[in-house]
Amino acid sequence: MSRTKVIPIPVLGRHAVNAYLLLGRHPVLVDAGTPGSGRRITEQVAAHGVDPRDVRLVVVTHGHIDHFGSAAELRRLTGAPIAAHAADLGPYRTGRVREPYLPTGPMGRLMARHPQLHVQAEPFEPDLLVQGETGLADFGVDGRIIPTPGHTAGSVSVLTADGDLVAGDLIANSFMGLLKGRPANPPFHDDPLANLASLRAMLDLKPVRLHVGHGTALDPGRAARWSAAEQRRLERRAARGRLGVRRQDSDGKPVRDARAG
Repeated sequence: MSRTKVIPIPVLGRHAVNAYLLLGRHPVLVDAGTPGSGRRITEQVAAHGVDPRDVRLVVVTHGHIDHFGSAAELRRLTGAPIAAHAADLGPYRTGRVREPYLPTGPMGRLMARHPQLHVQAEPFEPDLLVQGETGLADFGVDGRIIPTPGHTAGSVSVLTADGDLVAGDLIANSFMGLLKGRPANPPFHDDPLANLASLRAMLDLKPVRLHVGHGTALDPGRAARWSAAEQRRLERRAARGRLGVRRQDSDGKPVRDARAG
C-alpha cells in the first residue's frame, strides 16, 4: 500500500473554491472547479511536478457548478475518465444545476443571486457511474469513493487509506473559507439533515483530516462537535417547519419542499 498525498488546488481565491490532487501510485483529481478553470487546474497540477496527461481519473463530488464546471474540459486536457454519482446525472447532462438553490443561511441567500451560479457549464456523461462505494486502486490511489448524499442527492466523498477525507461540500469553513479551521455549512444544501447524517457517518470512520471544497483542512474532532450542535439546530428548525428540503418524485425528478431554508 502506497501513501496518498492530498494537495489542494485553489480554483477561486486562496481557498474559496478548491479542487484536489491525490498523489498515490498514479495521480487522481477530485473536483473540476468552475466553468473555464480547466487550464488553471492543469497548470497547478504541472506545478506540482505531475504531467496532467498522467492523471488517471477525475472524480466529481457533486452537481454544483463550482465542482463540475470544467469536468468536460479536464477530460480533454488530461485524457482521464470522469467518475460521478448517478443521482446527479441531470446537472451533468444538461450543464445546469438544480434550481432554485436552497440556502443554509444569509451567505447562501446572498450568493444565490450571483449570476455566475446560474450559468451553464459544458455538459458531460460520466465514464464511471458511481452508485455505491467504489474503490480507486485501479486508478492508482489506495482509497474509495463513498456516497454522501444530502448536499445534493449525488454527493460523494473520497476517503484514502491514510484517513484523508476529501469531502466536497459535506462541510466547509465559515464564510467560504475566510475563517480557516472553523466548521460551517456551505452556502447551500438540498437536504440539511441528510447531509449531516452523511457527515457523521464519515466521522465515524475516524478520518484524520477533512479536505473541503471551501476553505482549508478541518480537524475531525472540531467537526464532530460542530455537527452535534448543528443537529440540535436543524431539529429545532424542522420542528417549526422551517427547514427547506429538495425532494424527488418517483421518477427521480427534483421537487422542492416549499418550506423556507
